[in-house]
Amino acid sequence: MAAIVVLGGGVCGLATSLVLARDGHEVTVLERDDAPVPDSTDDAWEDWRRPGVAQFHQAHYLQPRWARLLDAELPDVRDALLATGALRFDPLRSAPPTAGVQERRPDDDRFTTVTARRTTLEQVVARVAADEPRLQVQRGTAVDGLVTRRVDGAALVTAVRTTGGREVPADLVVDATGRRSPLPDWLHDAGDRPPYEEVTDSGFGYYTRFFRSRDGGLPQVRASMQTHVGTFSLLTLPADRGTWSVTVVVDSHDRPLKELRHEDVWTAVVAACPRHAHWLDGEPITRVLPMSGVLDRYTRAVVDGVPVVTGLVAVADSWACTNPSLGRGITMGLLQAACLRDALRDGADDDPTAFAARWDDRVEEAVTPWYRATLAVDRARLAEMRALREGRVPDPPQGRAALGPALGRAAAYDPELFRAMLEIIGCLALPAEVFSRPGLAERVARVAGEQPPAPAPGPDREELLRLVAGAPVG
Repeated sequence: MAAIVVLGGGVCGLATSLVLARDGHEVTVLERDDAPVPDSTDDAWEDWRRPGVAQFHQAHYLQPRWARLLDAELPDVRDALLATGALRFDPLRSAPPTAGVQERRPDDDRFTTVTARRTTLEQVVARVAADEPRLQVQRGTAVDGLVTRRVDGAALVTAVRTTGGREVPADLVVDATGRRSPLPDWLHDAGDRPPYEEVTDSGFGYYTRFFRSRDGGLPQVRASMQTHVGTFSLLTLPADRGTWSVTVVVDSHDRPLKELRHEDVWTAVVAACPRHAHWLDGEPITRVLPMSGVLDRYTRAVVDGVPVVTGLVAVADSWACTNPSLGRGITMGLLQAACLRDALRDGADDDPTAFAARWDDRVEEAVTPWYRATLAVDRARLAEMRALREGRVPDPPQGRAALGPALGRAAAYDPELFRAMLEIIGCLALPAEVFSRPGLAERVARVAGEQPPAPAPGPDREELLRLVAGAPVG
């Protein structure tokens, strides 16, 4: 079995470590932040400081695919989450009556997820990790470089170097340091070729506020958890222990909407959306929390068919990250953890180049299509927002790209299509897989074409600008 060093003790770093340790490997996690894990989820929310995780107090939602992976890989984490108040959420129960999904089917449980605030999720995973025999977590240990040597024309990572000058040897290093992984810089500093990298600003900004129920219940879901409202979107996410979050998602270059950082403006905009205003009927437990500068980032350690680095793999946001409002990041991270476990089973003792190629093949087949699908949705939505902001009619999507928006319109009126939509949203099936099913694309086009235009879910651009300027609307 391998001696594995995991860089980063966030949710995906710890989940990956648990999966590998339980498969017989000796795993050491090096986490930069030094704060100890709190004793309770309340303490985690109130007092846990995680400066290394920019989105620690931002909105989180865990997709059904994550829950299925938990069932298979980490059922004790699932049970611990539920025991501490995590929410078991079934989106089918929130379907509109017109969708016709009231009658349960044998496989409908696949849509149910277990979700919680990021602070709760990380506290629970960290507590489980602390009791794992083959897993050691060293908090307050920062890494500032790699120790490498050349093998078959690639950099072979043999150890990591801490800021204190200590070298920690490893048969395999797992980079789980997150969205701003320093891996390319480390390889450059070591005189080695960096991995292939795509990096652009996602273009989105986020304004989030958390609430707690006054009576123990959660707001009724009257619209999609992510609803597009002209030049902004609303994200309403139920969470653990009677809490939820509401996020206004904007084009980060839409300057007038920067006023959403003010609570009165933010509240006025949400209140102007009839199917979402009731999400304000709780006790606010945060101010408005802004976040921007989120990157669309994808890395690959195999360039032109040849690995540029071996003895190291990147997982979760260190490998690829995108707009977090689709809630796919942690799901993709746990999917990679299972891929890595399987790749090691198939030949941990292979030469480093062969292992790197096999790992790359697995990720490109199982996970990269989710990144590409997410990116396509984001690029289309951002283009739509910018066209509306400029007073232009957005270009209609063409070909297969038109099927996604059409499915969103048709799903509210057809039980098969509603389930198909949930499969895509919940990371249970890729869009290409769903739309290739016999007759489904034709059914989407027919049902969508039969429906009248939906009423506006909130203010148009002119009304929105009045709201953010503090002027009365109407």
